[in-house]
Amino acid sequence: MIDRFQTLTREELSLIHDASMDILANTGICFNHDSALKLFKDRGFKTEGNRVFMTEEQIYRALKSTRSRFTIHARNPEKSVSVGEDDYVCLPTGGAPNIACPDGTQRPGTLKDFIDCCKLIQTSDQVDMGGYLMVQPTDIPCETAHLDMMAGYMTLCDKPIFGASASGRAASDTLELAARIFGGREKLKERPVVAAVVDAMSPLQYTGEQTEVIMEMARYNQAVVVTDMILAGASGPVSLPSLLALGNAEILAGVLLTQLVNPGTPVVYGSTSSQMDMKTSTGPVGTPETVIIASATIQMARFYNLPSRTGGGLTDSHFPDAQAMAEASLMLSTVIRNGANFIYHAFGHMGSYISMSFEKWLLDEEVTANIRNILKPLIITPESIDADTIKEVGIGGQYLSHPTTFKGFRALSQPRLFNRKEFRQWEKQGGRRIDQVASDNLQQRLDTWTKPDLDPEIEASIMDYIEKRKNGEL
Repeated sequence: MIDRFQTLTREELSLIHDASMDILANTGICFNHDSALKLFKDRGFKTEGNRVFMTEEQIYRALKSTRSRFTIHARNPEKSVSVGEDDYVCLPTGGAPNIACPDGTQRPGTLKDFIDCCKLIQTSDQVDMGGYLMVQPTDIPCETAHLDMMAGYMTLCDKPIFGASASGRAASDTLELAARIFGGREKLKERPVVAAVVDAMSPLQYTGEQTEVIMEMARYNQAVVVTDMILAGASGPVSLPSLLALGNAEILAGVLLTQLVNPGTPVVYGSTSSQMDMKTSTGPVGTPETVIIASATIQMARFYNLPSRTGGGLTDSHFPDAQAMAEASLMLSTVIRNGANFIYHAFGHMGSYISMSFEKWLLDEEVTANIRNILKPLIITPESIDADTIKEVGIGGQYLSHPTTFKGFRALSQPRLFNRKEFRQWEKQGGRRIDQVASDNLQQRLDTWTKPDLDPEIEASIMDYIEKRKNGEL
């Protein structure tokens, strides 16, 4: 097969690796957390203040205990997912403080919006997992908002958990709530049920809070998605090969820490790096550079035999228009085809993380469904070719009424939202734009949600913990 997207050679990947090893050995990386620094010192790492130096041998020793593939278990076993090798998961967007409205305006996100996101996750056959910060609720106290979000997701959905990771305490709260579903904290150590994203602070730093998340998740054998978010020309070099070397050093340092805390901790190698736009002083994500970096990230992860994380339906547009769908589709199709394993921001992302759109969420699901259909392999056998039918219909015949058409037409794709009507029929039915069709379908979709079964005692235990934490009793 010919694929014009660049496949980095082993030599090129090794050059990036070698540059990263030079950076880690001679410049080092800062971990702003006393317990982590003590752990590094106790394990024989060279340190200077908060700076830790790492050798290639130490990196490879840590990589020996990582996994190329692992399962994140859901409370509904039928919805557990595998991450790594040929298996991938798609998650909704996260972190946006605003909702992009159908009329082109924005409004602050609310807890109700978050709850609606949970319902979309539960009713979707494209969203594989969710949990935290699909939108930032601005109508509840920010100090405890993660508690309401995690409790909402865990009671309204039965898919795998994407955990709160803004701080070590938030990660601990997520684990405590998950433990009430899965049989206690010690039981968590037996299998991954939560994944949390950790972000390096470029260049070459981890905050105390993010370091604590790494350590808390690793202690309980839960999945850590180590990610960099470099802006070329701002927090990293403008040269993309240089950016990849810097990012690789940051990610590997985080991966190493997970294995020091608990060898075998499931870990994902990730990046959402892009560029600084020098004209607008913004960090756009719908750029060609973002796609190039994402593809290179997937290849670097495979170089180390690790699962990879990238962005998904990313766009800089503030409305689910042609720009939004073009940028999102380009990114989604590239990372899914190139082999990403943990695709964050696949649904609903708008305006470089500043907003989320329910309409675009539904459209992103449609795009993802189409990509999955495209990737289904053709089964080519004498039976599937069916030369007998071709000879039977012969020259100038028709297949519309042939029994094989009646038998097999349901296997052909059908859109859920996208238009296939001819113009007059489309016009007669209102001539609606695709974003308007999505808006019309949103409430119908939400109305299909039903609450999944959950032991009333477990739900009561979750809500009891939330109440006590908010009251300062825990």
